[in-house]
Amino acid sequence: MKKKHSSQSRRLHPSFSVNAAPSDVFFNFDAFLPNTETRIHSHPWAQVQLIRGGSLEIEAEGTRFLAPPHLAIWIPANATHCSFNRKPIEYCSINIKDSLVRQFPQSTSLLKVTSIILAIIEDFRQRDVEIAQQEKDKRLVQVLLDQLESQQVEQHFLPTTDNKYLAPILSAIEEDPANPTSLGDWAEKVHTTERTLARYCLSELGMSFTEWRLRVRYLHSLELLRTGHSVKEVALTLGYHQASPFISMFKKYSGQTPDQYKSRLL
Repeated sequence: MKKKHSSQSRRLHPSFSVNAAPSDVFFNFDAFLPNTETRIHSHPWAQVQLIRGGSLEIEAEGTRFLAPPHLAIWIPANATHCSFNRKPIEYCSINIKDSLVRQFPQSTSLLKVTSIILAIIEDFRQRDVEIAQQEKDKRLVQVLLDQLESQQVEQHFLPTTDNKYLAPILSAIEEDPANPTSLGDWAEKVHTTERTLARYCLSELGMSFTEWRLRVRYLHSLELLRTGHSVKEVALTLGYHQASPFISMFKKYSGQTPDQYKSRLL
């Protein structure tokens, strides 16, 4: 299932393009406005993309990847890709000479972002370090690469499908993450059985309907928290009767509490 983005609301961002890498490892920091799209492009170096704020949609060689802030997108050298973000984000790319890539995945995938990775990226962002010149910064770059290489790979955080039964359901939930409609009620709407839908979720998405919907709600909560809503307000908006179950869900995916996430946005 591919998202259709309105051409009237989106804006094109110039893709970062140079013919030769200025260094074996170099960084690009940027801020993307809402509904920003980058054109399809590729480059002879590998790239790790990280964000702060909402989530980043990447289409790489025909596959859609959606990355929230706790996951980075790994793109091998020469892989064609484009991106889209619905909400404003702070962006960072780590561009790596292909010969330095050792234990990274062979194809585009998602990598967990640890607190060490975040701290180094934020330090470089604050000091405008695009190429490490000092020895201490070169050591930090090596720590950063070691951390990224050692992370567990996820193929998709929010997988999609063209399945005729699931596709309209997933689209409706992405448009309204708080939608409480049960799988059984969805089955009636698309004229099939709950058991059939549950089977398709596992075979097409690799997870249960409940898990998929929780991930959509987690992504939606990032934007609500970023725009100033309290933890309790977000929990109620997503259909929780109290904050504690929402906090547990948020921590399960992000590794931090909603308040910790909000404090890092300041």
